[in-house]
Amino acid sequence: MNNFTHWNAEGRPKMVDISEKEITTRTAIARSTITLSDAVYEAIQQGGIKKGDPTQVAQIAGIMGAKKTADLIPMCHPIMLQGTDFQFNYDKVEKGYELHIQATVKCSGKTGVEMEALTAVTIAALTFYDMCKAVDKTMVIKDTYLVEKTGGKSGTFVHK
Repeated sequence: MNNFTHWNAEGRPKMVDISEKEITTRTAIARSTITLSDAVYEAIQQGGIKKGDPTQVAQIAGIMGAKKTADLIPMCHPIMLQGTDFQFNYDKVEKGYELHIQATVKCSGKTGVEMEALTAVTIAALTFYDMCKAVDKTMVIKDTYLVEKTGGKSGTFVHK
């Protein structure tokens, strides 16, 4: 077990010590997609979602999710986030629509914000589903992934 970064010499889980790492500006962008029916899309466009605007509520939930990542993912360090923002884009597809949710998370710190960005889009997608499920429960959350990250010792990563 000594080859694993999150296990101590006795083979028990540990949080990695980042005290010696340099503080750098770190950014992560994550994306998730939700498929939705014409009925859901039309209800949103007409203000017919009874719980309110699903993208506004999803954005707030996503920001809260980014801030709570260390409480949800056991080995994540608590990070002082310096910014979290979202983009929501609808695309017409063969059967209905796809909503692409993108979160950008930033900090200056000793560890990255990839998990915060991934948590942000996941919580936003789940919240969007919750807001719209009364209209149609066949929505599918799919393709959640890290788009890009910058900063830190490993440098820049861009998903192909």
